[in-house]
Amino acid sequence: MTGPRGPQGPPPRRGGGPGWTNQPPRRPGPPPGYQGEGPTRRIPSNQLPPHTRVMPSGPPPRQEYRPPVQTRAPKVRKPRRWGRRIKWIALALLVALVGWGVYLDQNMNRVEALPAGSTAESSGTNWLIVGSDSRADLSAEDEERLGTGDAAGQRTDTIMLLHSGSSGSVLVSLPRDSYVPIDGHGTNKLNAAYAFGGPQLLISTVEAATGLHIDHYAEIGFGGFVDAVDAIGGVDLCVPRAIKDPKAALDIQAGCQELDGQTALGYVRTRATAGSDFDRVQRQREFLSALIAKATSPTTLVNPFRVVPLADAMTGLITVDSSDHIWNIAQLGLAMRGVTNGGVATTVPVGGTPTIGGQSVVRWDRDRASQLFDSLQKDQTPPESAHGP
Repeated sequence: MTGPRGPQGPPPRRGGGPGWTNQPPRRPGPPPGYQGEGPTRRIPSNQLPPHTRVMPSGPPPRQEYRPPVQTRAPKVRKPRRWGRRIKWIALALLVALVGWGVYLDQNMNRVEALPAGSTAESSGTNWLIVGSDSRADLSAEDEERLGTGDAAGQRTDTIMLLHSGSSGSVLVSLPRDSYVPIDGHGTNKLNAAYAFGGPQLLISTVEAATGLHIDHYAEIGFGGFVDAVDAIGGVDLCVPRAIKDPKAALDIQAGCQELDGQTALGYVRTRATAGSDFDRVQRQREFLSALIAKATSPTTLVNPFRVVPLADAMTGLITVDSSDHIWNIAQLGLAMRGVTNGGVATTVPVGGTPTIGGQSVVRWDRDRASQLFDSLQKDQTPPESAHGP
């Protein structure tokens, strides 16, 4: 059949049989596992057909309007410059230390000790260490308390030669009664040179007797000695035997103990033992080594309550040559520590103790003494055969 819009097919059939186009489409059968109908029955999500979207039950959640939050950019903290602070602190400490050193150097006691016309030559460095018995810096109460007496004038109780160099440190005691030539005064006791002409004549006499050139001079007084010992809290020392000497205000028992300033002064001055002067110079070497070791130990140097009083006491303890400075005192301390740590401590070899002019004197063993001083002149370790008592 032909119509106004072109040929058309047969009209749709009505009825209910196959082929009828107005038949409603069949619904798909229930999925596997479906167990009946009901308004509350739900199919497990894992059994839904593919591409099936599960709609949420109930009304959609209500969305509240929230204005955008304006966030501030975080502050950038500058890194703490600890390194710079430490540098400034270290610099301040260094300036304070240098200033303190300058103060101590300016307050040191100095004297023209080294003779200008010295011709002696030797290798290494030589110190002449003198223990003065001057009472000039002691009050009447101090003289009574320390048992020093009130003798006028100035003499030397102790004379020691300290050598340091490539061969190590050597400390030699020169007995004060050593019978030696003194320029302009004939032959006399060594300590008489100090009484006649002070440090310069004493150094000239030692140089002539030993052949060694003296580079530095250190003189230790009574009062400063006591203050220095007390400033470091005393010195530990093992005393081999008990000593009681009223002249030196000393009453000490045998054994290892801590000596305060007053006891230490009496211990190094007493002659109330069998060996008299020879025992005394040995005690002086031992105590001086122990004192320097304690003064330069880390427990003293890092403790301001000890090192500050010690440094102040040192300015009153030691008198040096006009050319010496505070760093020379530090070198002296290092050389003394060298004696303690493997160095040599001895006395000049003695040949006899005759009585001359009504006085007991000490004569050196010329051969062994020459061997000792020749070794030091060449900066060599002296052999044991050249050691004295």
